[in-house]
Amino acid sequence: MTQNETPPSSAIRFSGLKKSYAGVVVLRGLGMSVPAARTFGLVGVNGAGKTTLIKCLLDFCEFDAGAVDIFGVSSRETRSRSRLAFLPERFVPPYYLTGGDFLRYMATLYGREFRAAEAEKALTDLDLDPTALRKPVRAFSKGMTQKLGLAACLLSGRELLVLDEPTSGLDPKARALLKRQLQNAQAAGRSIFFTSHALADVDELCDEMAVLHNGELRFSGTPVALRQRFAADSLEQAYLACIRQETGLEP
Repeated sequence: MTQNETPPSSAIRFSGLKKSYAGVVVLRGLGMSVPAARTFGLVGVNGAGKTTLIKCLLDFCEFDAGAVDIFGVSSRETRSRSRLAFLPERFVPPYYLTGGDFLRYMATLYGREFRAAEAEKALTDLDLDPTALRKPVRAFSKGMTQKLGLAACLLSGRELLVLDEPTSGLDPKARALLKRQLQNAQAAGRSIFFTSHALADVDELCDEMAVLHNGELRFSGTPVALRQRFAADSLEQAYLACIRQETGLEP
């Protein structure tokens, strides 16, 4: 980007995205924009198409039609992903590495210098004892493993964090600390796109959100707007009303 160019207003843009597996339609012409320097939550039941959408974003699978742009660059170009860090839902680091080995390896992939003090602080900020840097990953619990993956993303320096169910396996204290770190990341100008089944987290963290159901976009806007649309007292009630309305059921 040159000095006179205006940065794109969207971190991610999905346009008319279609995807099928063996004749089964998973995404039905989805169009959605994730604003830059904002926190955006994607919600939906299991099988709604959330993971497929992320796979299309990361070029893990071919989509049938449409386009995906990351900071204005087509996802079909490898360089489009040079500005993002990703944490999958089922995060399993190499079992033979120590926590420190893993973070050092990820720093190399992200083109950053590994600094032990920064790594220790990142772990502490997520309530993971820094001694985990010296322990083999195979000895980690699910929660410890999740914190390690989150720390790697936060240390990446990337402008966009793509997190699939980031609170999976975390206890209440770690969830609260992660929320603080994500809020700090956004305050520093980073864009955050995450999926979640925890609507309370979406309500608390997100500037905008989207409801994906049966491969279609049912809603995109602020959590407040979703509650207002269905005159609901909570985001959970609004979400249920949204998907029931669209499937022909009574709210």
